[in-house]
Amino acid sequence: MQRRLPPLNTLRAFEAAARHLSFTKAAEEIFVTQAAISHQIKTLEDALGVKLFKRLNRSLLLTEEGQTFLPPVREALETLQRGVSKLARVEATGALNVTTLASFSSGWLVPRLSRFRQKHPDIDIRLITTERLVDFNRDDIDVAVRFGQGGYANLVSERLIDEQIYPVCSPRLLQDPDKPLRTPEDLRHHTLLHDDMPIGWPEWLAAIGVSNIDTEQGPYFDLSALVIQAAVEGQGVALGRATLAAGALQAGLLVRPFELIMPIKSSYYVVCPEENYDRPKVKAFREWLFEEADKDGVRADAAEPDAAGVVSTGDSQNVRIW
Repeated sequence: MQRRLPPLNTLRAFEAAARHLSFTKAAEEIFVTQAAISHQIKTLEDALGVKLFKRLNRSLLLTEEGQTFLPPVREALETLQRGVSKLARVEATGALNVTTLASFSSGWLVPRLSRFRQKHPDIDIRLITTERLVDFNRDDIDVAVRFGQGGYANLVSERLIDEQIYPVCSPRLLQDPDKPLRTPEDLRHHTLLHDDMPIGWPEWLAAIGVSNIDTEQGPYFDLSALVIQAAVEGQGVALGRATLAAGALQAGLLVRPFELIMPIKSSYYVVCPEENYDRPKVKAFREWLFEEADKDGVRADAAEPDAAGVVSTGDSQNVRIW
């Protein structure tokens, strides 16, 4: 009949004691008491039915059985250690499966991924874009960036970016003297660019009290990043999301013709199962996302509404929170 394997802690105690030929030094290495080492060795000897050490007055020697047993124990422990080290490398390097919306991916995340690669060359991002909520286990997803109001059941979520919307356009549009763009009323002279966001030009103009503008005219795009691209190319004025417009604004490809901001209730959240939260790869990606949001000045809590629910932009123009 095959014997049951002895407890792992007894094997660790035996290998350390055999290497040092000292229960005291073995105890110091494993961070237990000498009595604990002695007890573990006794447990191992009883399980094996042999004596492993000769206990002399001031020394400790291996018996013949102990000498025979030591090499396979040492090999087994070394194999386990290699396995643990390999697993740790897998947790810290290799593929990281990330899912998010196509618009956020193309408009904000992908243009910055080269910086993540430079900082973490051993982590390979596998990006999956989808509009649906994923099942982390079924879909083999490590971490997600979701757009909503938080409170995702059975998941850890951190608010990354509080979204805002405001008009953006190419600087070239401001240079045409025949089509001024100094106030929202001047939008009647320009093509309006539309996306599939639930809040669009009708809502934005109504919030600031501007009417008599045809909010139906202008091309429609089913991806918000494409609206930003069209605005960069001078095709019209877009109602851009701050997150997606930040890079083009910093590069001078877009400008904001008026200092009017409409915050919206939904935000971008970094979301993952609790067991993934402190995994090295996930932690590295989470921290990098917040660093990038800080650099863009769009990280959550960068602008907070006052008691009346209004965000001031530094001048006399405000927009009520939607």
